Amino acid sequence: MSEPFRILQVGAGPMGRAWLRTIAANPDVVLAGLVDLDVEVARRAADEHGFTDVPVAASLGELADRADAVIDVTVPVAHPTVSTSALIAGLPVLCEKPLAETVREGLQMAAAAEVSGKLLMVSQSRRYFRAAYAFQRQIAELGPVGTLSCEFFKAPRLDGFRARMAEPLLVDMAIHQFDFARKVLGSEPVSVYCESYNPQWSWFDGNASATAIFRFADDSRFTFTGSWVAPGLETSWNGQWRASTSGGTAIWDGDRAPVAQSESGDLPAVLTEEPEEIAGSLVEFVAAVRAGGTPQSEVHSNVISLAMVEAAVRSAREGAPVLVADVLTAAHAEAVETAPDPAVRAALESWEDVLKTVGL
Repeated sequence: MSEPFRILQVGAGPMGRAWLRTIAANPDVVLAGLVDLDVEVARRAADEHGFTDVPVAASLGELADRADAVIDVTVPVAHPTVSTSALIAGLPVLCEKPLAETVREGLQMAAAAEVSGKLLMVSQSRRYFRAAYAFQRQIAELGPVGTLSCEFFKAPRLDGFRARMAEPLLVDMAIHQFDFARKVLGSEPVSVYCESYNPQWSWFDGNASATAIFRFADDSRFTFTGSWVAPGLETSWNGQWRASTSGGTAIWDGDRAPVAQSESGDLPAVLTEEPEEIAGSLVEFVAAVRAGGTPQSEVHSNVISLAMVEAAVRSAREGAPVLVADVLTAAHAEAVETAPDPAVRAALESWEDVLKTVGL
């Protein structure tokens, strides 16, 4: 039997507490330490979740030698520093989404993973729903997708950094739906046209509503429309999905089992027992580290989802369609120019084609 996998968690805020519950529920892992800039917050969070004997610290370096891997649950602006420090210390990393605030930083993190030879995976937790897997299986049976759409309407009273972001819906939330669209379609994005705005009743500083149309390499279209200031008749946090295919239609409300219908009749939804949400991320991460495999949200691939967000934000700002490839190409040049570490810069410069490197 394998020894328990030792996790060092960095970040003890609200999302950090969700991860502590997830670690506690997984018998295959143990919490080796908890890091937060506020050590008192870390100690209180650890104690409240049953980790009274687990050490806490204000920096990753103080506890790095106790762990097999790091979970980075810090705020997005800190992800590049925290995750890269862990990688350079020889520890694989499972990083909360979004990978970084910019594609430039995401590419630098991918290069840091190459330099370290360690896995950097992003927790795109909304890939891990049993009903979502059933939805994908139905679509695969129905045939090629022509149009995939997602409606997302919620009214969360969020505070902190999200309330102050320029594009809170697109940057902090829509990456879940953009990333899931890639998985459902089995294709990669080519371009996007997006409009974002802030309704007059919004309690966010930045744009809390948006509509985006993506064109994919297989010529399918993915449309996203949503708002974070939409009280009443709210959708699931996963959004409400519809896939129109060559052989029929599949619909998923984001929570319950999906429904699908072909010309010959209904298709059953087959739900299996996969672990869900961040528990699913953790299981896949541990398995990949132990077996040496490549998980579905490995950093290079996940940069494409981040580029979808950045392309949508740029399109909304410029009022015109934006090519995802242009975003990646420009970000790569910036990443090379601004890389603080010579080894990371050398890795970035070694990429003959950034699009091929990330798998676009």
